[in-house]
Amino acid sequence: MITKATFKCSSERISQVPKDTLPDIAFIGRSNVGKSSLINMLTQHKGLAKVSATPGKTRLINHFTINDSWYLVDLPGYGYARTSKSTRGSFAKIITDYVFKCEKMHFLFVLVDSRLEPQKIDLEFIEQLGMGGVPFGIIFTKADKLSKTQLQRSISTYQQTLLQQWEELPPMFASSSEKGTGRDEIVSYIESILKKKE
Repeated sequence: MITKATFKCSSERISQVPKDTLPDIAFIGRSNVGKSSLINMLTQHKGLAKVSATPGKTRLINHFTINDSWYLVDLPGYGYARTSKSTRGSFAKIITDYVFKCEKMHFLFVLVDSRLEPQKIDLEFIEQLGMGGVPFGIIFTKADKLSKTQLQRSISTYQQTLLQQWEELPPMFASSSEKGTGRDEIVSYIESILKKKE
């Protein structure tokens, strides 16, 4: 379980990422998907990741040291239309450099809004991960905004969409930052993949 979480550093490029051997478990998603709230819920540390009402606020790679044994990494949101094209380009580079070139990155959680149909930008990003051989899982956020049946239907739709291109589905989790739903499952999964690394 997560007992200690502290901010380590922010990086503008992967050359600035910590050089130690602690593995990175990273979180990414479209802007305003509820990433900061999820990180705060997982670490049970309200102000750890800055929650913003303005989407697209995380523009850096933020490293948080967890239990002095691994990093939780908050990546910039992708695909937010209100940022200028040139800024969007730099987001894309910082994200793709980290996700595909950073050797420290051990696993990536892609966050998607459980209330929405599968979004083209998420599916394209997930497809890139598959092509790049990046290990990842999907977290459906804001699960408390749907009934149990609606949530199951939403996840099932996603699975069917992915199965059109994928033979095997990635691990999937439903979460609600407000209710704490999914915390134990996600943290246990992180523990299991870190154990495999040892």
